[in-house]
Amino acid sequence: MFVRELHLRDFRSWQAVDLDLRPGPTVFTGRNGFGKTNLLEALFYLATLRSHRVSSDAPLVHSGSASALVTATVENEGRELTAELRINAEGANKASINRSPARRSRDLLGILRTVLFAPEDLSLVRGDPGDRRRFIDELVAQRGPRWVAARADYDRVLRQRSALLKTAAAALRRGGDQAESVISTLDVWDGQLADLGGQVTAARLQVLAELEPHFTRSYASIAPHSRPATLRYRPAGGVEVETATAESISEILTARLSDLRDKEIDRGMCLVGPHRDDIDIVLGTDVAKGFASHGESWSLALALRLGSVELTRAEGIEPVIMLDDVFAELDAKRREKLVEFTAGAEQLLITAAVADDIPGEIGGRRILVDVVEDADGRRSTVVGDESDSPPERVGEPVSGVSDE
Repeated sequence: MFVRELHLRDFRSWQAVDLDLRPGPTVFTGRNGFGKTNLLEALFYLATLRSHRVSSDAPLVHSGSASALVTATVENEGRELTAELRINAEGANKASINRSPARRSRDLLGILRTVLFAPEDLSLVRGDPGDRRRFIDELVAQRGPRWVAARADYDRVLRQRSALLKTAAAALRRGGDQAESVISTLDVWDGQLADLGGQVTAARLQVLAELEPHFTRSYASIAPHSRPATLRYRPAGGVEVETATAESISEILTARLSDLRDKEIDRGMCLVGPHRDDIDIVLGTDVAKGFASHGESWSLALALRLGSVELTRAEGIEPVIMLDDVFAELDAKRREKLVEFTAGAEQLLITAAVADDIPGEIGGRRILVDVVEDADGRRSTVVGDESDSPPERVGEPVSGVSDE
């Protein structure tokens, strides 16, 4: 799988750019803040429908614009699909596939499969549970639209149930019909939350079980003298997930929601469900967060990404591998391991603020990114393309690249 074309309009710092890409390594160089990462972020958004840097869509839209347009043509074993997403600063996004409108944005999922390595990956080990939940949900999402439908519905029910819990205590104190209405409505929301929560948790458990052996082997190859690394799903609220079936997990959640109802009403918040779960990264017998050294944490984060690549390959898909300025963060040993691992990638997209940070073994194309600032504002632009063929001089027009 590889991206053959990438077109951006009003996406972050890019007012307009058209890139012809190809298999093999492509390195985007330029100073920090010039827009290199935004190119990878656009592709990652198409693959997962979320940014790896921000939680809302508004920052993705170029200043002064109402929407951004991301279009990528993806080739996979001779089959070509063009995925297009209009990201609105306000309101729902709009998607199309091969220029035909898609019913929902999530219909794009599965067209492009990517694994993105970024400096933010350290938060997978040292950060909050939400960072690890996003990681596993991104892996689930890339398997296709049906995998994320339950999560979208779960989030909707969770918002509505949480809003009811915030007002439930006062309604129960007043008693009468109002109290009865709150209880009956909570019963309905509990059933829906448990059903959808079972589906979300089961999907996570399945992906985690498939990922773990790849993660364990990747970590052993990076840190052969360290203790073994494993992964463990940790549900919130005292729930014991003994099986991966959605139905049995739903039954467990239903029971726990009933047990915790008084406490949830008192606190005005939902205390159990996949929105509060965590994934423990375990080194030996210890949870890595708060225990692993800086070097061990980087090795674990790198192993999670390497394991993600192997997981996707096990499904018969060669993902597009994207490295966002990670070589500057790694020591020589981890750089060597990453170079060795990505040597066989069908398409490798790399950003680097300093060209010398890229190991010499990585060849391929070099694209120089700069910024232009004039009366129309500040925007990113491509100013040079050094291909495997004789390089063009910086400042001359680049074939296949437009900055209109």
